[in-house]
Amino acid sequence: MNERAAAALPAVVAAAPLLALSALAKAVAARFAAPPMSESENEDTSATEDAPEKQPSNGRLRIEKETIAALPLRQYTGSIILVEDPEDTPAAVARLAKERVLGFDTESRPSFHAGTTYLPSLIQLAGENAVWLFRLDACGGVPPLFPILRNPKILKVGVAVRDDIRGLQDRAPFKDGGFVEISTFTRRAGIENTGLKALAAHYLGLRISKGAQVTNWANRRLTPQQITYAATDAWVSRELYLAIEKQGLTE
Repeated sequence: MNERAAAALPAVVAAAPLLALSALAKAVAARFAAPPMSESENEDTSATEDAPEKQPSNGRLRIEKETIAALPLRQYTGSIILVEDPEDTPAAVARLAKERVLGFDTESRPSFHAGTTYLPSLIQLAGENAVWLFRLDACGGVPPLFPILRNPKILKVGVAVRDDIRGLQDRAPFKDGGFVEISTFTRRAGIENTGLKALAAHYLGLRISKGAQVTNWANRRLTPQQITYAATDAWVSRELYLAIEKQGLTE
């Protein structure tokens, strides 16, 4: 593997090595404050004891903003592999096909006008040791990812996945398989919130930033902040699923 300096990134990112996928993939490895959790290290972490949570009249538990704000901010710190060349995609897909559970998310250019929407520009897939970011306008689009997106044996887990799937199918029709909506299980467990931020607070005891959510994901180059944000959402989705799976909530 070759290494090169990332001069355009801030110092905290530039200090991290850039990985290469057999000279096929451009990878960005970022180091931040806290280490990532592996599948084997995933702990059964519920909401913090001293953070208030409300029990609404319908009997469901609601995680409040104050609860979330009191938790430590976390972001993904492992290897981030940015795939933005069609020649890189087959090797990336082959690596992902070996995973049992993939954190899944997509990002689209935001719309600020009623009636205007944009198709997904990015697919994030988080494995046990790395997060893969596929820039759809550059890596060959959705079809090269069909072996992952259609496979019912590879779980693609996330929050509000149906909207993401529809966006991908609008780009390239396919029959999806193996997608898991995490909030289905958490609502069954009595949690009122369905968003990733609140669920991560309750089950993982951490807070994630949504600051880069409404940014232009169709830009020619993604910023370091966008890359970290995108990787974090997919990573947290995977960790969240593993946490509720460990508690027996997915049975």
